[in-house]
Amino acid sequence: MKCVDDFRLRLGKQELVPIVIGGMGVDISTAELALEAARLGGIGHISDAMVPTVSDRRFKTRFVKDKLQEFKYNVANSDKRLVQFNLHQLAEATRMHVGRTMEAKRGPGLIFINCMEKLTMNAARETLRVRLRSALDAGIDGITLSAGLHLGSFALMADHPRFRDAKLGIIVSSLRALQLFLRKNARLDRLPDYIIVEGPLAGGHLGFGLDDWMKYDLAGIVAEVLNYLEAEHLTIPVIAAGGIFTGSDAVNFLELGAAGVQVATRFTVTHECGLPDRVKQHYFRAEEKDIEVNGLSPTGYPMRMLKGSPGIGAGIRPNCEAYGYLLDNEGRCAYIDAYNREVARHPQAKKISVKDKTCLCTHMRNFDIWTCGALTYRLKDTSRQLPDGSWQLLSAEHVFHDYQYSRDHRVALPEPA
Repeated sequence: MKCVDDFRLRLGKQELVPIVIGGMGVDISTAELALEAARLGGIGHISDAMVPTVSDRRFKTRFVKDKLQEFKYNVANSDKRLVQFNLHQLAEATRMHVGRTMEAKRGPGLIFINCMEKLTMNAARETLRVRLRSALDAGIDGITLSAGLHLGSFALMADHPRFRDAKLGIIVSSLRALQLFLRKNARLDRLPDYIIVEGPLAGGHLGFGLDDWMKYDLAGIVAEVLNYLEAEHLTIPVIAAGGIFTGSDAVNFLELGAAGVQVATRFTVTHECGLPDRVKQHYFRAEEKDIEVNGLSPTGYPMRMLKGSPGIGAGIRPNCEAYGYLLDNEGRCAYIDAYNREVARHPQAKKISVKDKTCLCTHMRNFDIWTCGALTYRLKDTSRQLPDGSWQLLSAEHVFHDYQYSRDHRVALPEPA
């Protein structure tokens, strides 16, 4: 049986190990994790989700505090239309996060940034434009467009000097979404450099319906996309993502015709991952029954997460003056509506619970929404249990090499700590 190292991902003139580490937001896919992927010859992602918050943590900036101070007068107001991001600060935060990462890059691989369209930030077009162009300014190798159709995203970068130089890709969960994207951008004479096909077993936000995600199959969607590209005489590398747990799983997709695979779940329990170590232990301990797909996200997309996430059911006051990354162009968010409904129902309560939505900004910032892939319950099979009952954390290099060299669905355990 072949191993992943028998294949190469070709992007332009570059040949890479066909392993991409997915862009888990709010600095779960840290710069350190992406740098390891690049050093080892693959592709690593950082994310621009809540990038001012990430910048404050990493570089001791004050973007969140400054924004809260500016709009503090509005905290008790349910109308958030006036709460706007400072676009200059947003650009500075993006350039700092990307630039520092690229300065530290070593090795033959690449570093991409994951950019979510659903981070509408009370000015969807303007804030997306700044994030995309600032990442290009800072020298990012590539941009992966995620969490949305991104029908207008290429146009926001079309006059940038690096528009045809940087690698630009799109995540889709259906052939129809890809066709819409290609049709919309045909006039720009600029095809995506890669297509990530994300199936229903992925973690976090899913590109399927809440009630029908289980009816879809990654292999089937990948085959459909590959057949379409061949029929249209389009040579665009396709990267399969979602539920690829072993190197042999990856080989199955590479032999199907995929150019690479995107993986993330197994890297959540590495030292380099940005999750707190206590949360990583929750991932190790998870059983299959502990994983659910729900409609808690204010984005409208289903999300997969651990049922024990502390943010589920929490009724905290919306913190849009500090964060507000999911406010639409009218200054609205589904969580604000749900929160205000519960406050009206329980006017005397000192503490309320909101069951149907979650304040994703605050809880993701605090690592209290534990998004995960469908196969997270298998993580305990990838490590060693320590005498105190906890599980040994792994190195990103160990996991990467296990994907790269393993055969026959074997998983290599780490050397004893």
